[in-house]
Amino acid sequence: MKCTNRKILLFGISILALGSILAGCGNQTYDMAYSPDYPVSSYRMDKAEERADTAAPFAKDLCIADGDVLTNTDVDMSQAGSAALFSIDDNITIYAKNANEQMAPASLTKIMTALVALKYGSPDDVFTASANVRMTESGATACGLREGDQMTLTQAMHALLIYSANDAAVLIAEGIAGSVEAFCDLMNQEANALGATNCHFVNPHGLTAEEHYITAYDMYLIFNEALKYDLIDEIIRMPSYTTVYKDKEGNDKELSIHSTNLYLQGQKNAPEPVTVIGGKTGTTSAAKNCLILLSRSSSGKSYISVILRSESRDILYEEMTDLLEEIKN
Repeated sequence: MKCTNRKILLFGISILALGSILAGCGNQTYDMAYSPDYPVSSYRMDKAEERADTAAPFAKDLCIADGDVLTNTDVDMSQAGSAALFSIDDNITIYAKNANEQMAPASLTKIMTALVALKYGSPDDVFTASANVRMTESGATACGLREGDQMTLTQAMHALLIYSANDAAVLIAEGIAGSVEAFCDLMNQEANALGATNCHFVNPHGLTAEEHYITAYDMYLIFNEALKYDLIDEIIRMPSYTTVYKDKEGNDKELSIHSTNLYLQGQKNAPEPVTVIGGKTGTTSAAKNCLILLSRSSSGKSYISVILRSESRDILYEEMTDLLEEIKN
């Protein structure tokens, strides 16, 4: 499914009548009904081949997934809720199953957290932990922050994306926006601006909560944008990280962490000719097992793959390897 060379593509939008002027369309006028509540994210309009005065394509440099893409593939995704594989360089959706179905994202949420943090903050910003960094949910991953501890945004981002530290997510949210609630407003605002209109965030870490959900396609849109930030692109590739930050008395505290991504740990291998560059894991009881990856083929082309709600971690990596086998060159 290619997102260019179509006459007109409209997703989540309908043309009601000629009437209101659309900037950049010459004398052609459209009155378009749009709502972020459509079941397919955003809306897409591609340039008509026979007419030069149409709207500029919203998604001319993006892949489109307005339905399942299963033909000409040999993928067993029977134990996953949703999955998709996108060719970034060719703007092609290679595979899609339930890509627009809303599901709990677990710690894949932290990709959006990182994106918003760097858009509104600076890597050298120093944040002081409040009492809210204390994680009370059973099994919640934390890097050990205590009230009064200080970290730079760069340090916190490493803990967030490599180790999936939920306390680092709270530190970042409060440091950037003053409160978790205000930060989540920014998350939703920026997601909508990207066209990821079929997701909603109520926390910066992905622990289970009502009205906190995403789709595989929206996750692709968010990850694709996040990779434009050099720091995020660098961190998602790292198998480990060690740093020293300060406690409330100014004493040094060492943090040494390892990636939760089994491909980066060397415990799982990608199929030939694919190299896994990096990505983000996510696991909760509600979301089950989730994974998003940036990979590269032997020809140098880049791909984003995502799986949501896989039944177990072992099955997740089997399914992801199966999905990556669809990359041919």
